[in-house]
Amino acid sequence: MEYVKFISGLIILIFSGKYLVEGGVSLAKHFNISTLVIGVTVVAFGTSAPELIVSVNAAISGSPEIAFGNIVGSNIANIGLVLAITAILIPIPVNRISFRFDWPFMMLASILLFVFTFNDVISFYEGLILFLILIVFIYFAVSKGNVKKDEAKVNETDEPKFKLILSVIIIVISSFGLAFGADFLVDGASSIATSWGVSKRVISITIVAFGTSVPELTASVIAAFNKETDISIGNIIGSNIFNIMAVLGITSMVKEIPIDHIAFSFDIIWMLFVSVLLFLFIFPFKTIYLNRAEGMLLLLSYIIYISLVLGGFDFESFTQSFAQLVLNKF
Repeated sequence: MEYVKFISGLIILIFSGKYLVEGGVSLAKHFNISTLVIGVTVVAFGTSAPELIVSVNAAISGSPEIAFGNIVGSNIANIGLVLAITAILIPIPVNRISFRFDWPFMMLASILLFVFTFNDVISFYEGLILFLILIVFIYFAVSKGNVKKDEAKVNETDEPKFKLILSVIIIVISSFGLAFGADFLVDGASSIATSWGVSKRVISITIVAFGTSVPELTASVIAAFNKETDISIGNIIGSNIFNIMAVLGITSMVKEIPIDHIAFSFDIIWMLFVSVLLFLFIFPFKTIYLNRAEGMLLLLSYIIYISLVLGGFDFESFTQSFAQLVLNKF
């Protein structure tokens, strides 16, 4: 039964991701805004729906380590796996708006999350701060998207594939499809892993995180093959922002999330590491391009991370040594 859930969830995710991209592109053309803005907001929120459902359910049911690990692991997977695979399949030109505006917001969200874990809990007010910053991000993202249409390569002559109301309906249904598909996939995978005696932290960081990142993978790959590269990278950066500011923000406002920051510090540090690595790859000297070689390096970073997690790496000793190194520097 677990394997049936896993396969069924994967099929639902693939079809939902396809229609979410098509509905998002159609909506962008109706409102004459860039697909980058749609990717970093509508598509990103849709592909983050599984993380939201999984995290809220985990927190309420008394498994906060799954709620938190799901987000951190998913953000690592989004860059080190999803974006890497997409770049390997089809090299991705990176819009300058993503570099100058979206990436700093993603890094701000990651650093804030790191700081908020120092007291071993993400409180209601910390969640509220994250959510309010998200509102600011959405406002500026839409504003910049409308001002810089030419830079974001909006083709105003293309006709939308669907009517306006149908585009919205497709986006809503696809988002629910992603959520239910991810729930099936995660439930099946978690049951299999639990039967093998794998810990909740490892399950949340690897299997659950991968399962809830499959929507981003399907949406990004499909968008790339459809030549909608703005949606590919916008979806990933936007999803990482939504994962922290919306998913953890809302979850902690529903119920405070207790965290063993020693156990998860290594994971957060790796999340910051792959974010900085992405920055180095898209740093504009003459052109901004995420090529196949860079995609392979990102994928290698993810493989190394998963190998350390599954290989019994001493995270506590590493975290304490890292903290001592930082303290000595200051």
